[in-house]
Amino acid sequence: MTQSDISLHKRLTIALVAHDRRKVDMVEWATYNAEMLSKHKIICTGTTGGLIKDAFDKKGIDADITCVNSGPMGGDAEIAALVAQKKINLAVFLIDDLNAQPHEADIQMLLRQCRIHNVPIACNRYSADLMITSSLWDNEEYQPKEPKYVYFHREEQQ
Repeated sequence: MTQSDISLHKRLTIALVAHDRRKVDMVEWATYNAEMLSKHKIICTGTTGGLIKDAFDKKGIDADITCVNSGPMGGDAEIAALVAQKKINLAVFLIDDLNAQPHEADIQMLLRQCRIHNVPIACNRYSADLMITSSLWDNEEYQPKEPKYVYFHREEQQ
């Protein structure tokens, strides 16, 4: 399947976040996937969104991109709140795992909210490619199951 074969009939809201040392990766990934991304609503942290907008503008790509604050200024928390409000369908968060981040608590909060609210989150380009090309986005019959948070008693299984 080539990138142009991806149809995705649903209009998704996709969050794009990248740490400073991963922004080049994010811009390359977003530009490579620009045809698909331009069909959806994109929410980015501030600097990442600005870089993606610039790259899309240079290529003449019109896209619905909204920027929140930069990550250290609360952008990760803003996106986490959108996840909790069920306003994000997919998140791509390219994390710099090699350097400490001053807003680590916000990073962990965003990752946790995606896990709790069953929002797919890709933390590298390969998983992001797999997620955006999934045929499940167009499958009307597929409904993701809500996570179950119940205590499992081994005795009950016997």
